[in-house]
Amino acid sequence: MSANRGGVPPILAQKHYSTPSAFTPESLLREARRQKRIADASIPAICILDPDGDMLRHLLARGEARLEPAWACYHTQLFSFSRAGIGFGIVGCAVGASFAVLIAEEMFASGCKLLISVTSSGQIVPVRPPPYFILIERALRDEGTSYHYMAASEYSQADAALIAALDGAFGKVPVPVLTGGTWTTDAPFRETQLAIDAMRNKNLMAVEMEAAALYAFAQVRQKPVLCFAHVTNQMGRIDGDFEKGEADGSKDALDLIAIAADRLLSRL
Repeated sequence: MSANRGGVPPILAQKHYSTPSAFTPESLLREARRQKRIADASIPAICILDPDGDMLRHLLARGEARLEPAWACYHTQLFSFSRAGIGFGIVGCAVGASFAVLIAEEMFASGCKLLISVTSSGQIVPVRPPPYFILIERALRDEGTSYHYMAASEYSQADAALIAALDGAFGKVPVPVLTGGTWTTDAPFRETQLAIDAMRNKNLMAVEMEAAALYAFAQVRQKPVLCFAHVTNQMGRIDGDFEKGEADGSKDALDLIAIAADRLLSRL
């Protein structure tokens, strides 16, 4: 017999939001360090999620990033580098809500103090031709991971103080940086025209795959997380789509991150 007689789907049932998880990132990393013979040391205080991997590939090609020996994750490698006098850690190709939050949990358990995600995204509201960036202030929760962290609601919200701290910060970035909302989905190849129209009616500017979950994690864990959408495409509906700019958009994205980090250093 079904345990959910009231018709509550499993994604919303038996969540017990105030109860701690039996499985923790600290216990996972403890065993990973033991098995891999990795010393218990901290990673850089400011970390980056690079779902497309373009920034990391750019840094490695230029010899500017080195493998971080303190990172004990089973699934990824973390590299460290410096930009504008600030040290960073970066993980590439952690695509999607569940993967991004898994890495975020492990980063903060390993010494991270601020996490910045810059994810490629598809344009919904045609405010200007791509590429450009959106500082995400809210993300529609059309994915699964956020519902394991906090009760059902339409949006996950960025920390308002982090958003306010970046007011006027990006005036010298050559690519425009807008502020607004996005649609976070788990199924990129189920973005139907009817769904896109509905999101446009909500004034959601772009579609991406991580922000709603990262912001839910950040709110519940009380960790500083900032998400940017790099609007690079119109979901392949025009010829010549997915052009990101110089070095696949990496230079602009890294400049954006350095400016944000410099503004937020005093909050760490």
